[in-house]
Amino acid sequence: MTKPINVVVVSAGVSDPSTTRMLAERATAAVMDRLRASGEEVTASFVDLAGMAADIGRSIVSADPVKSVQRAIEQVGAADGLVVATPVYKAGISGLFKSFADLLDNDLIVAKPVILSATAGTARHAMVVDEQLRPLFAFMRAMPVPTSLFAAPEDWADPALGKRIDRAAVEFAELTRARVGEAITDAAWKGYQHTFNGNATRAEKSVEDLDFDTRLMRLAAGGQSLVDTRR
Repeated sequence: MTKPINVVVVSAGVSDPSTTRMLAERATAAVMDRLRASGEEVTASFVDLAGMAADIGRSIVSADPVKSVQRAIEQVGAADGLVVATPVYKAGISGLFKSFADLLDNDLIVAKPVILSATAGTARHAMVVDEQLRPLFAFMRAMPVPTSLFAAPEDWADPALGKRIDRAAVEFAELTRARVGEAITDAAWKGYQHTFNGNATRAEKSVEDLDFDTRLMRLAAGGQSLVDTRR
């Protein structure tokens, strides 16, 4: 029996009520409906960054996540897929969202499916999702779904937003249902650079976990690379 799919939602909305969280909730509800309709068990939990803003700032300055931030990082690392949502300010993603992302290990979300979403006060910011969020998650080697989500005030009453949410949910659900992320990490985990004793679920925690038979480790031990560098 397969384990339930664990969806974690990261929202950087700061207002109450928050349109950023509302967009994340709509996307998550669509994902859960799609997964359950296909017979999957699914759970969802939220990481609201607004309540951790001061702790995130302290963690950035100290380079050592405080307890609340560490718990959030571990929650993200244990996810099978992510729904992320940020407000847009002055043509850029939220500094709060970016600061939290800066605290994540580079290998924490390797091959995890992600729905990217953002809200703003004007449609002029619509491209921020694909211009800033998508490269950020590509750097962390996650798998953002093809359809990104953006909502300005006029979009909430537009049926087109609902259609985009449904399309993103289908893409996300199919990736998670197929356990694509697990298959990729099973086959290629050793090929990625990792943080020793990091937060990633597969991170090496002891000497016994280390693979000393890689090219990089052989070079570090004074051996020779398999690549012939002679001209």
